[in-house]
Amino acid sequence: MDSAQTDAYLRRIGATPPARADDDALRELQLHHLRSVPFENLSIHLGQEIVLEETSLVDKVVRDRRGGFCYELNGAFAALLTALGWSVTLLAARVFTEPGHVGPPYDHMTLRVESPDGGEPWLADVGFGDHSHHPLRFADRGDQADPSGTFRIVEAPDGDLDVLKDGEPQFRLDTRPRELGDFEATCWWHRTSPKSHFTRSLVCSRLTEDGGRITLSGRKLVTTTADGRRKEELTTDDDVLSAYRSHFGIELRQVPEVREPLSPVSGR
Repeated sequence: MDSAQTDAYLRRIGATPPARADDDALRELQLHHLRSVPFENLSIHLGQEIVLEETSLVDKVVRDRRGGFCYELNGAFAALLTALGWSVTLLAARVFTEPGHVGPPYDHMTLRVESPDGGEPWLADVGFGDHSHHPLRFADRGDQADPSGTFRIVEAPDGDLDVLKDGEPQFRLDTRPRELGDFEATCWWHRTSPKSHFTRSLVCSRLTEDGGRITLSGRKLVTTTADGRRKEELTTDDDVLSAYRSHFGIELRQVPEVREPLSPVSGR
């Protein structure tokens, strides 16, 4: 990313250029990203290609003003942080589907981030939906308080790390460095397999300024605040398109509908 692209990305998330690549700036950038760029899987149900290449990921977030799921969001965020001076390592994780059971390898992408001054490493993540608002201390094995809950990173078998939220395991982290291309096979699986939850449902969700969350799942709009949850069923296509526009800044020509997953043999 050049300086013009970096500035455009910062404008996209409503952030000012940080004076230095330090811990406070990382914290602010992650929060701005979560509030501005939605976690969404609309491309799967609109028949749009998902390309795990830096330029395509950044263009989708910045130029097209879209969101994405973990590979897209954390891939783009990694490009921004790198351009601003941080050292970023892509890490693979397997998501816990239920206690004691994890998903396939490369199920999730997350980021290990280090500042140029050699400070402590952080686990930064803008692509796991309702997760930590702030980066987590990578080497800390105690409780880490966050507006979203209490997090803990603990040792797991085979040198892996488990990330827990309020005592519940979220994903199992492999600490070896990865590249974008390493995630292509599982990304393809997630957007084609009938066993993937992304092919079976629609989601578009972002953090709100007050620390709540707004989520559009198909035609159901859910707003979460400190006072509780409010659900609204959107009855017309115009209502759905208006909700995408007003709550997420996404302009669509058609209402996304859950598509029949691609054939695992033919890819069609």
